[in-house]
Amino acid sequence: MTTKRTALFPGTFDPFTNGHLDLTRRAARLFDRVVVAVADSTSKGTLFSLPERAAMIRASVRGLKTVEVVMFDDLVVTCARREGALVLIRGLRAVSDFEFEFQMALMNRRLSRNLEVAFLMPSQEYTYLNSTLVREIARLGGDISGLVPKHVQALLRTKLRERAAAAAARGTGAAPATRSARGTASLGRTLARRGGAPRVRRGS
Repeated sequence: MTTKRTALFPGTFDPFTNGHLDLTRRAARLFDRVVVAVADSTSKGTLFSLPERAAMIRASVRGLKTVEVVMFDDLVVTCARREGALVLIRGLRAVSDFEFEFQMALMNRRLSRNLEVAFLMPSQEYTYLNSTLVREIARLGGDISGLVPKHVQALLRTKLRERAAAAAARGTGAAPATRSARGTASLGRTLARRGGAPRVRRGS
């Protein structure tokens, strides 16, 4: 009997972007079973709850028959072992991603020597894309069409309206941003003013 080759694609996915969907599709072409594992990540102060993120991903991958979605609140290697995955999928968008991903890959290898890491590159049009940037553009009224699945776009706008209304009712402002968050927020404001994300120039 042939054992299914299972790969785990973990992340916070707050929200799930078209870049995440692109990597999921690529992984599904390489492995018999792909498990998108949604991390609890309470320390990150996510916009969407864990069940909300899992639900939006399930709706996004509905057409991919070999893809499943699970939630986890323990180590990635523990989740991989539970799902029978021997490969961990990680996306590399740019050289700047490599140092962090390399460090995490080595740590996961130390924790589970049987777990391999496969780095996948997204389509060129998604190399600049991340969830934080999408949230900031949406919060400032920028155009996020084409950056996330359509149903995620609607969910994000609704969630931001609810968050803004709740903040106004409390009469409180946002918490002080970290240095990294301030940099992303600044970029988000620039993109919002320009009406959306930068266009990627395709090679000839």
